Amino acid sequence: MSEFWKRTLSGAVYVAVVIGSILYHEVLFLALSACLAYLAVREYNSLTHPRCLMDLLAELSAVFCIFPCTIALLYPEPFSPWIMLTLLLPIGVLVAELWNKAEQPITSWGHFLIGQMMIALPFALMNVLNHIDKWLLLAVFVLIWVNDSGAYCVGVLTAKKMPGGNHKMFPRVSPKKSWEGLFGGLAFTIGAAFILNRFGWFDAITKEGFELLIAGAFAFVVSAAGTLGDLMESLFKRSIGVKDSGKFLPGHGGVLDRFDSILLAAPVTLLFVLLLMQC
Repeated sequence: MSEFWKRTLSGAVYVAVVIGSILYHEVLFLALSACLAYLAVREYNSLTHPRCLMDLLAELSAVFCIFPCTIALLYPEPFSPWIMLTLLLPIGVLVAELWNKAEQPITSWGHFLIGQMMIALPFALMNVLNHIDKWLLLAVFVLIWVNDSGAYCVGVLTAKKMPGGNHKMFPRVSPKKSWEGLFGGLAFTIGAAFILNRFGWFDAITKEGFELLIAGAFAFVVSAAGTLGDLMESLFKRSIGVKDSGKFLPGHGGVLDRFDSILLAAPVTLLFVLLLMQC
């Protein structure tokens, strides 16, 4: 099978699994995001330092602390007393460094906190957004995909058509990303948000008379945060000298490659949604 078909089929499966889990039930998406958080933290640990027992504890912490705490936030009455006990796991990981005898324990602490706060926590916050309204979470994913596709198409077209090529955003970090692609992706994303608005995807946060404005603002937040998340992951990979974070999906790279944009877009969008709901 050619690389093109591998990439197409694996991408179709990825999209189907994500959309299906969101639409079917909150618990199914919670289970999926827990697995993805574990794999993403494992990828990060494997890329940054030789594996050790501390890494396993950090990966388990991503599942057995962040996600139970998310459930405690969503359903506080029956679960909180027991689920909050899982805080002992990350605390234990930090304290266990006393016996690890590492030359630079602060580095181990740093890797652990990055894995929990920058990788596992955004997956947890996706579940909070899903609990508020599944169509909002689904809109984040769809708009991220539209933004990436639109930016790629416009970037490639302008690179070929403009004399001297297009204008690069951060050539040191990502040589192919251009300002033309950024604005092209944003235009596609806002257009897609207007279409989703027609189908009621933003009803949970829509204010009468401001439907298009809110849809456009939602698209802008997703596009801007998603692009920055993508650039941050590119900077991370460039700093350690790898092309892909792993081999999670054939032709698509690792979990961090597939979810780089959403890891920043999800918490920023959740903040935007919570602010709108308070207005």
